[in-house]
Amino acid sequence: MPLFLYRARNGRGEAVKGKIEAPSSDAVASQLINSGITPLEISESAANDDFLAELRARLSSKPPTIDDLILFCRQMYTLNKAGVPITRGITGLQESTKNILLAESLKRILLELESGRELSTAMGQQGDLFSPLMISMVRVGENTGKLDDAFLQLSQYLELERDTRNRVNAALRYPMLVIGAIGIAVAVLNVFVIPAFAGVFSQMGQELPWQTVALITVSDLTVNYWPHILAALAAAIYGFNNYIKTERGKYRWDRAKLSFPIIGSIIKRALLSRFARTFAMAARSGVPLIQTLTVVSRAVDNDFVADKVLSMRNGIERGDSLTRTAIATDLFTPLVLQMLNVGEETGAVDEMMDEVADYYEREVDYELKNISSAIEPILIVAVGILVLILALGIFLPMWEITNIAKR
Repeated sequence: MPLFLYRARNGRGEAVKGKIEAPSSDAVASQLINSGITPLEISESAANDDFLAELRARLSSKPPTIDDLILFCRQMYTLNKAGVPITRGITGLQESTKNILLAESLKRILLELESGRELSTAMGQQGDLFSPLMISMVRVGENTGKLDDAFLQLSQYLELERDTRNRVNAALRYPMLVIGAIGIAVAVLNVFVIPAFAGVFSQMGQELPWQTVALITVSDLTVNYWPHILAALAAAIYGFNNYIKTERGKYRWDRAKLSFPIIGSIIKRALLSRFARTFAMAARSGVPLIQTLTVVSRAVDNDFVADKVLSMRNGIERGDSLTRTAIATDLFTPLVLQMLNVGEETGAVDEMMDEVADYYEREVDYELKNISSAIEPILIVAVGILVLILALGIFLPMWEITNIAKR
């Protein structure tokens, strides 16, 4: 479709300008008027003039970050709370957002709304830009007439998600730096240091210790076959990434992540916190229990946990209670199960699930604060073993050379 440039005035009389893709200038005028904007001038943009700018913009475009989505939800909450028509609000957001992909998505959503579709349906047609949780919560807000509350809860949920990610990244920064430094040191030793010693050792004419033979063998393989090693590593990474994109591979990988030493328990508690928080949001909005568990299974972003949640839904469909189905999953602690039981008895399951989410978030926060102290002994042992092998492999032959020289 051709691109049109326009100058107009909004409902407050302020001058605005922008560009819209549409079949004709009449379609642009209709779209602006429906958004509460009075067009003053509409002209078709020359394709060649904007080709390089659009190409640069598309090459530099990135998917919206969680901060972009938080800002979007906050703005939608404010606009809906103030009673601004949704088409006018999205038009303003489209012009103000700095993320190109999000702006283009809002433009498509605006066209869908003008053609009579619901906001949740339009958001669901934007690929992976909006999560199933966001789409489901917006649909709930539309059905209950509380769209502003839905966006407020989504913004709060995304803020918690961002804070958790930041804490995880901060906790893992030091261990990853140490592991990276060890990897660089091993590479330098294999490529530069050990080959130099190997030339000296080869002139000794004596049998070398097995540690030295192992070091020289690894070094020779690295120096002579590094292209093949890199190719094999790239092929392994490519194959692994493709495998975990399959249904079976993603399920196995999601299950394996929960069994990782140290970080596995953190991942599990973070997922259960997300489950509980999402459950509380949906239940508080009046979503039926069966539909709530379906929404939650899509929101946890882990196929293994999602399968457990769907098994809870199936148990409830058979007539079991929420607590009994939760016990059958073997995911929750006894304390959480007791809280669920109390929630069912008092009719305040959403409040109890909020307490469950708070409980798991406190556990995640505690474990993240102690993750460095848990990983440090492992790193120290690994570095000690590496130094021991290098010392034995290099210094034992050097001592032999010294003894020969003395004799």
